[in-house]
Parts: sequence; C-alpha cells; structure tokens
Amino acid sequence: MSIEKTVKKTPQQQQQQSRPGGPGGRPGQQGRPGGPGGRGGRQGDRPRRPRREPVVEVWEPKTILGRKVASGEITSMEEIYEKGYRILESGIVKKLLPDLKTEVIDVGLIQKMTPNGQSTRFKALVAAGNQNGWLGIGLGKSKQMRIAIEKANNAAFLNVVPVNLGCGSWECRCDRKHSVPFTVKGKSGSVTIEILPGPKGLGLVAGGKIRNLLKLAGVKDAWTHTSGSTATMASTSKALLACLKQTWSQG
Repeated sequence: MSIEKTVKKTPQQQQQQSRPGGPGGRPGQQGRPGGPGGRGGRQGDRPRRPRREPVVEVWEPKTILGRKVASGEITSMEEIYEKGYRILESGIVKKLLPDLKTEVIDVGLIQKMTPNGQSTRFKALVAAGNQNGWLGIGLGKSKQMRIAIEKANNAAFLNVVPVNLGCGSWECRCDRKHSVPFTVKGKSGSVTIEILPGPKGLGLVAGGKIRNLLKLAGVKDAWTHTSGSTATMASTSKALLACLKQTWSQG
C-alpha cells in the first residue's frame, strides 16, 4: 500500500513555475524572454540606430581661378605658379594635387591674461605634401583642438609651394631626383637651416621633425645644418620652407 505525500507549494513558487523562458534564456523571469544563446533583452527595446556615413563636402568655386580649375581651363599647379595666380581656395589644391597627405607636426597651448581671467586656446602646426615635389605648412588656432587642426590643414593647402628636386652632389652625379639640386639656406626668427645635396643611399641626416618634413617634400638624401632655437617648430618649419622655395625660384 503506497502512500503519496502531497507537498504544498507557496504562491510564489507556483507563479515562478508558470513563467516560461525563451530559447537559450533563463526561465522564470517575467517580461524578459531569452534570445538565442543569450540572456535575452527587455520587451520594447528600441533597435540600434544605423551608423552615419561621413558627409563628403562638394567644392563650389568662389573665385575666378577656382572656376577656371573647375571648368578644366587650368589643369596643373605648375601653370598657376608660372602665371603668378594667387590661390585663395583649398579646393583648388585638393583637385589638382589629390595625392597630398597631411601630418600634424606640433600642437600646443596659448594662454594669456585678460580682464575676465585667464584665456586658453589651442594651436596646431600641420604639413601637407605628396612626397614628389610639393610641400605646404599651415598654422591654426582655436578654442577647440579639432577646429585648430582643421584651420591648420586649410592653411597648409593654401601655402603649398613647388620643390625642385635633383642631384647636386659631386659624389653621385646621377640624373635621378632624390636630393636638392644645390645648397640652399633659409632663416625664420632665430632658426637658420642649410640643406646640402647628398649622394644616393645617404638618407636624411637631420632631426626627427625636420626629417619628416623633408620626406613629405620628396627629398630622400641630404645633409642639414641648423642653428638657433630649433625647438620652436613654427620658426623651424618656416625656415625649412624658405630653403625649399629657393630650389624653385633659383633653379
């Protein structure tokens, strides 16, 4: 004779037993059905927003030179410099030199005292070059770092100058464009930089930041001699740009 024992369940246990769980989720959780292989999410969760694609700005020329470039009347940067036009739009350079690369050289803070207290701004120095005879340097200032870099990029495109490459070393005497054609010297502030042509395979005998600027210009082999406060990158970059300008004006 078997005696069956009846176990009384509390109302809370009966309520938990009556709650079904989702596939792969935890049973007994009201309002949270399980998802496949996970704990599940709440009912009524909003779907994720799709990622916004970056908006490509369409260049609209505003100057006479910009309209000539957009219409195809002028097709090269050399033609602009030979005719002596002044570039006022960065879109002109971007269209004629699409392979230009930008690099942030230096960033810093600008602090000054005003009647309202101390004001702080950011400054950025950016170089633009295609490693094939074009280099530009720009400076930007703003209360936000991102805006300062954008201003410096725009200024670097507007200040792009041609660099005449060649081989002026008596040790090499080849016809390849791997160095400067002759010795050039430039000065800005207290910084003086002299660039001497070097033979092929020498490399760039220069400091780190000056070496990066010469690479952007397309110079691969050269000696450099500097004097003055070269830690001030604004003066150093302007002195280097003055050196490379002479290769085009005197060459």
